[in-house]
Amino acid sequence: MFVALRDIRFARGRFALMGAVVTLITTLVVFLYGLTGGLASAASSTVAELPADRIVFGAPAGATPEVNFANSTVSPAQAAAFAAAPGVKAAQPLGVSMSRLTADAGAASVSVVGTGSTLLPPMGSGSAPADGQVVVGSDTAKTYHLSVGSQVKVGPSTLTVSGVTAERSLSHAPTVWTTPGTWEKVSGQNQPTALALVLGSGADLKALDDAQGTETVPLGDALSGINGYDAEQGSLQMIQGFLFAVSALVVGAFFTVWTVQRRPDIAVLKAVGASSAYLVRDALAQAAAVLVGGALLGGLVGAVGGVFASASVPFDVGASTVAVPVTVMVLLGLLGAALAVRRITSVDPLAALGANR
Repeated sequence: MFVALRDIRFARGRFALMGAVVTLITTLVVFLYGLTGGLASAASSTVAELPADRIVFGAPAGATPEVNFANSTVSPAQAAAFAAAPGVKAAQPLGVSMSRLTADAGAASVSVVGTGSTLLPPMGSGSAPADGQVVVGSDTAKTYHLSVGSQVKVGPSTLTVSGVTAERSLSHAPTVWTTPGTWEKVSGQNQPTALALVLGSGADLKALDDAQGTETVPLGDALSGINGYDAEQGSLQMIQGFLFAVSALVVGAFFTVWTVQRRPDIAVLKAVGASSAYLVRDALAQAAAVLVGGALLGGLVGAVGGVFASASVPFDVGASTVAVPVTVMVLLGLLGAALAVRRITSVDPLAALGANR
């Protein structure tokens, strides 16, 4: 990096400006990446973190089953068939609906899940709900001053809080958990929305689906059955892709201009014996220094800002929130720089000696 470092020292203003651009783009991507993860968690953590392997979706008689919690319903006969099937360790009913929780300290829209105790999130206090009881998330309990024994109204029913779990949410509404029987009273439905399967070995799920008129999908694929989830995530990921593409173009454009301006210097270096391979390596090292410095600074600013932002917006603060955008920014920037500095190989050293004049 002999030449690279001296170039940076000589044109420190230009490289500082380029580094600032990389820093700002990286900060924006980190914010967007964290927001994407936070919104995904707010929309789907209730389903995404279920201790289950597959989700079974059904449909009313005569309808085609689809991966959609809003339209799915599973009959008692279908539930019994899955529970008795070889290779299925457990088939827990999963009732999902939206309702309103009213407490002394206020009211909120909540997602209500009726299922067995084995699918509940980790308990912080209290116990799993019995009929006429409900379990609330820790954030919900804190916001509405709820504890074990508190009375709340969920939909038309008055229920007793039996425990507090780790916070989960569905469709951006905090989740409360109750029994399948109580869920039916709260939601006004008489059949569960879906089944959560825990599998062993040898389960023929395709044959079960064909026989029962259901659709069984892996837990991760079931997230697309949450209304608005795919559209929300797709939009945010498309914006991320555009930002990454812009970063590669910006870096490529900068080093293209810089290479053109340095053509006389490069010609002199080649005339005195520097190989094209050496000069390309030196230029890429120069680009890497700018990219790594700018991206790391942008990642740091984004992480610190994300910590403060998470107090008011759904923001996922974690190592991957910073590491993934920083890594991608550096790699795409190097790709853009590599396309730019290829011009070095076409520089004629005779130009430095005036042969083209």
